[in-house]
Amino acid sequence: MKTKILATLCAATATLALAAEPEVPYPTGYRDWHHVKSMVIEEGHPLYGAFGGIHHLYANPQALAGYREGAFPDGAVIVFDLLEAVSSGNAITEGPRKVLGVMHKDAGKYGATGGWGFEGFGAGDADNRVVGDQAASACFACHVPQQERDYTFSRLRD
Repeated sequence: MKTKILATLCAATATLALAAEPEVPYPTGYRDWHHVKSMVIEEGHPLYGAFGGIHHLYANPQALAGYREGAFPDGAVIVFDLLEAVSSGNAITEGPRKVLGVMHKDAGKYGATGGWGFEGFGAGDADNRVVGDQAASACFACHVPQQERDYTFSRLRD
């Protein structure tokens, strides 16, 4: 009987492990990557509630090649660094980090979401995953209209 229970538990654990979305790795050293662009989303923009603040986008070497070629290879990582926008006089400066968003290309691992894994790290903390298994609805659903651009919104600046 114990063997049967143990076998059932092992099978259930294996099923859950296979069904779980693979974790997107934290992008250490991303601020040394290529800076793609910066932007500010201000109050009044439709995405202000979720993404208001200062955005910096970074691309690792594989993602940089993907921007130039129009299709991103496995191993491409794009980082969306979102910080509070602090107004002081006539200047807007960076405040605390709100979230570090990551897109990680691996067609084998993330086939259900266009080959991209998505994760958000609250306040930039590698241990504070805020997307987890909600990537399809929380991130990918917004990226679907960008399918022709390999699900990305950003472009390299001249």
